[in-house]
Amino acid sequence: MPTLAGNQVFSSISTDVSKILSHSRPFCKNFSGSCIRLTSVATRARISSELTSQPLQCKNALSVCDPLEAILFDIDGTLCDSVPIHYYAFREMLQEVGYNGGQPITEEFFIKRMNGLHNDELCQLLFPDWDFDRAMKFMDDKEAMFRRLAPEQLKPVNGLDKLCKWIEERGLKRAAVTNAPKESAELIISMLGLDDFFELIVLGSECDRAKPFPDPYLKALEHLKVAREHAFVVEDSASGVKAGVAAGMPVVAIASETQKNY
Repeated sequence: MPTLAGNQVFSSISTDVSKILSHSRPFCKNFSGSCIRLTSVATRARISSELTSQPLQCKNALSVCDPLEAILFDIDGTLCDSVPIHYYAFREMLQEVGYNGGQPITEEFFIKRMNGLHNDELCQLLFPDWDFDRAMKFMDDKEAMFRRLAPEQLKPVNGLDKLCKWIEERGLKRAAVTNAPKESAELIISMLGLDDFFELIVLGSECDRAKPFPDPYLKALEHLKVAREHAFVVEDSASGVKAGVAAGMPVVAIASETQKNY
């Protein structure tokens, strides 16, 4: 199964959505425990389900979104390839505290086990024996390191500007839905020049449950006053895909240049 990188998605997604909504063919061709196959006219993406504890099920087709009213976006790894920056920050800081016997974590471990998880979940995964406050202090310091590195390295995925223009021209509602901390989410959106684009930013930490639970996406729908039947989600992680599907929406699952190797 070929993996579709983020820049390929955003370069073609506006055209693909228009074509999909004019056809009855299902957008989600197959959603199984082994992989996610999202098929449009020229779009396929794969995300390993090894990040999920249960098989994912999909009963939606993008064609049922007609009339399309809203698109809900994840931020990290979806609007920009921020994954390498997060990986670098985690690798350096985990090595400093002696995680994994002082050996640096691999990129594969980060992608398959860590990417997309909320910081509370990461605390339990990485530091099950640590006091929670100590573990969260580590996460806060790691996010601060990410914010120091991002201004020099973060760039939007190719085609993002065209997609945003396409969405604005059609008057579609849009929200950013993320597990990232508020400061990091706001920094990325500002750096991408999207401060005035999103009508709403939903943080996992401000919901009863973060992704992979559906709460953040359900909250976005509620605030936008849009039914789930008239919206879809754009995500890059298995955790986020699971949240979008659990919220009852079709999900366009993409992979960054880093993620597509795994």
